[in-house]
Amino acid sequence: MRSLAIVKTDQVSSSAVSSVFKNARPQMAQDNYHQPVLEREIVELFTSQPAGVIVDATLGGGGHAAAILSSAPQLRVLGIDRDPDARAAAGERLAPFAARVLIVDATFAELTAVVRNNTGFLHGEDVVGVLMDLGVSSHQLDESSRGFSFRSDAPLDMRMDPTKGETAAQFLSHIDQHEFARLMRANGENRFAGSIAKSVLERQPQTTNELTEAVERAVPMAARRRGHVATRVFQALRIAVNGEEEQLTEGLDAALDVLAPGGILAVISYHSGEDRVVKSVLHEAATGGCKCPVELGCVCGAVPRVTVFKASARLASAGEIERNPRARSARLRIARKVIS
Repeated sequence: MRSLAIVKTDQVSSSAVSSVFKNARPQMAQDNYHQPVLEREIVELFTSQPAGVIVDATLGGGGHAAAILSSAPQLRVLGIDRDPDARAAAGERLAPFAARVLIVDATFAELTAVVRNNTGFLHGEDVVGVLMDLGVSSHQLDESSRGFSFRSDAPLDMRMDPTKGETAAQFLSHIDQHEFARLMRANGENRFAGSIAKSVLERQPQTTNELTEAVERAVPMAARRRGHVATRVFQALRIAVNGEEEQLTEGLDAALDVLAPGGILAVISYHSGEDRVVKSVLHEAATGGCKCPVELGCVCGAVPRVTVFKASARLASAGEIERNPRARSARLRIARKVIS
């Protein structure tokens, strides 16, 4: 099964197409990679769509994509991920659906270019859905060599794509103390952001243990909240190293651009900063940017791009949280592109 290729490279114009079906590693199979959250809700959402292409803009191990393909024979999946481990795992997981899948090495901010460069895979069909499952995967946290977690010692890397860009340690070598403190405050580390930034930058950690120790030195034991003292620091650093804030804004705009009228955008976020960005972008799209007073009605001529399914985010059920604790923080927001 792993010898299957999704499409031949001469059938698409993008040089970023991954030959993951040839090179997928058995040990990276989906069952061992990442358990997708809100899977039932995502499947119900997209299987009601007409024939066309779903863009899984954060493919990961391919769990959501496999569930969609299993349930909706009218759909195909264009999967995007910048992590080579994720693409290998997805190649293994999605091999049974090889004729209906294309996996591309890219970031979700490059979504517009990916769709434009792979028209051969689309076969003239519409993009009827875009899924974005944000944040870091269970595999990335569990793979100690990647440096995403404080649970084991490893080089301080944190790159989603370990072949490109600077590591977290390199990032810390030049960031300003005040800017680092700002990043931590943006991720919920308010009270001790300044002292943590000073401690970390003075020590210039090269490993996850060294970073954790630098954080612990800055936070008194009596002031430590529930959970690990370095959680939000690791999160803030990972987001900065991978440009996740910029990626998210650009990716959401790109998703709205490529969706056909009636197409669905579904975004799963895991912390308040991400969710605020998603909520803000969808509100802007739903109002067309209108700033007119509500009591007067819109007089500026703004044209809504989407309708938002509901004001509040959908949450995981108690049963799912019991099976998969990571689902506890998941927030799902959904919008449908307006049909002109």
